[in-house]
Amino acid sequence: NSWWLVFGIICFLTLVTRFYKITEPDHVWFVLLECSGVWDETHFGKMGSWYINRTFFFDVHPPLGKMLIGLSGYLTGYDGTFAFDKPGDKYENTSYVGMRMFCTALGASLVPMSFLTVDEMTQSLTGATFASLLILFDVGILTLTQYILLDPILLCFIMGSVLGAVKVSSPRINEFSKSWWFWLVFTGTMLACCISVKFVGLFVVLLVGLMTLADLWNILGDMSRPVMATVKHLMGRSVCLIAWPVLLYVTFFYIHLTVLNRSGNGDGFYSSAFQSQLIGNSLHNASMPRQVAYGAIITLKNHRTGGGYLHSHYHLYPENVGARQQQITTYTHKDDNNKWLIKKYNTEDTGGVTIVRSGDLIRLEHVPTRRNLHSHKEQAPITKKHYQVTGYGENGTGDANDVWKINVVGAKDGTEITAVSSKLKFVHYLQSCALTTSGKQLPKWAYEQQEVSCNPNLRDPNGVWNVEENVFEKLANVSFEVYAPTFVERFLESHAVMFQGNAGLKPKEGEITSRPWQWPINYRGQFFSGSSYRVYLLGNPVIWWCNLVFLVIFVFIFGASAIRQQRGYIKSFSEAHKEKLVACAWLFLGWLLHYVPFWAMGRVLYFHHYFPALLFSSMITEEIPQWFGEKLGNTVYHTLVAMVLSTVVYSFYLFSPLTYGMSGPNANEPNSTMHGLKWLD
Repeated sequence: NSWWLVFGIICFLTLVTRFYKITEPDHVWFVLLECSGVWDETHFGKMGSWYINRTFFFDVHPPLGKMLIGLSGYLTGYDGTFAFDKPGDKYENTSYVGMRMFCTALGASLVPMSFLTVDEMTQSLTGATFASLLILFDVGILTLTQYILLDPILLCFIMGSVLGAVKVSSPRINEFSKSWWFWLVFTGTMLACCISVKFVGLFVVLLVGLMTLADLWNILGDMSRPVMATVKHLMGRSVCLIAWPVLLYVTFFYIHLTVLNRSGNGDGFYSSAFQSQLIGNSLHNASMPRQVAYGAIITLKNHRTGGGYLHSHYHLYPENVGARQQQITTYTHKDDNNKWLIKKYNTEDTGGVTIVRSGDLIRLEHVPTRRNLHSHKEQAPITKKHYQVTGYGENGTGDANDVWKINVVGAKDGTEITAVSSKLKFVHYLQSCALTTSGKQLPKWAYEQQEVSCNPNLRDPNGVWNVEENVFEKLANVSFEVYAPTFVERFLESHAVMFQGNAGLKPKEGEITSRPWQWPINYRGQFFSGSSYRVYLLGNPVIWWCNLVFLVIFVFIFGASAIRQQRGYIKSFSEAHKEKLVACAWLFLGWLLHYVPFWAMGRVLYFHHYFPALLFSSMITEEIPQWFGEKLGNTVYHTLVAMVLSTVVYSFYLFSPLTYGMSGPNANEPNSTMHGLKWLD
């Protein structure tokens, strides 16, 4: 019938537009945020390789998206050996197409799923067709879903969650039938996958939760049904929409932590005990003295989530940044510049074996540069209420400002200092301030490492450290296995590190970012490839601006309908009209939930963060015939639909080079074929 014909045409057009030129560009593609790519195929392709090689890494997002990229590469012949070092590297004989096709296929599913969602919500073939074509012909969605990125995976799971929730609530599917249970489990699975790809998946979890509560409320209010019907629904949905997603989410992390069992460049973000479980890490199967003695060479790891190692190097603080002495920072990667020699405060003699105890006065000498950890009443580089911490002296000899009192948190003076397990505070003897790290990133003169300072507030929670490596030949070694964490501890620490990493995402110098007010109006896009083969992420302006109009029209119609009913101008709406208003209301709420929270976020934001919200605004359709009378209304409605769709198709044709790649002159040059499409600066 006509439904299958329309649906088949839409699926065919989806396949044609999505998989056209899928192999181009044939080099590592990148998003130009500064002068180099940071959010790109270099990034996620490399993570896919790490899964294949079982190499541990740190990322601010949950693991499912990267695991699926790695799995798709592995199943299509990619062996994980391509370096993904820098943008522009040719793939040559690398099997990269499988990973691109996987991401593109998930992105392509958005179109038929949007059709099914709107069709189920409104029972309108025209509305479903209209909504799906707005998503089909948007060059922005097409660009974002054609490459090795997390976004096509996330968008697919968001749309799947909404489709499942709509099917479960549909009166056209019998409650507790096999079909109903399938869609309920499907919804729970999609929700788990959403939150396991990116934490913004929480927004669709909230939307589906609200839809479920509304559904339960309606069932409870149906006096023709017993209360036990509501209880059965509540139990079924609790299992499938709460317990099942939680189980899946934890399972994904178990797989993630089991597969990535080899040391990588992300080790330093995690605790010493966590690192001891990674093959190849210096702490794996390591043995070292349990007690810390004077004369030991140690590394100090900040105890805050994602904290780095106390670090120094030969470079000095620049002029006008406190005293021009040696820089002290924290650094999340392991190297020799993290090593310190622990000495008594009043002698260089390290003969014999003397255990360091809580309450002792000590000095810390940086092993490579032989300068002492030092503080004085100069302002810290960024946190001006703190004192500056520097490296000072020559060959281990400095002055009284090198003396620190070492304390074990929660223990009495005289308690022995132990590696890994002792939580330590270093209090400056003269300035009475605590050695701490603010977590703030220093400028390029400090290689964007993190600030170390001395805080007069001795209760600073970031001023807690632990000894990680402890080299001292005169004491017997113990195995590091005694510190091995359980899966639950590693699971919780992984989340703490991810949350810390997300909160710390700030714009870098010169980085092009955007603000939420710019997104709906399509104010500025993002370069996806800036070489001779240029791809630019920008929404189809006709679709994006039409979406804004649809949002305004919906708010007007919804408000006016409520007022008319309240004033008694109409007794009640027809079931069809009411069904469409409710459908649009849920989609409008989905748009709000996926857009408004970004206004309150302090982290760095980019244009691509708007695309989940765009899906909801594209699915909002209006029932215009109700406002013009049935005969005239249908004419106006179909005329408007035909005009809008023809304009959308033509605009897709005009703007498709943004997606499929541009070459030749730049768009701002008069002889460029794209010059006439530069409508806004």
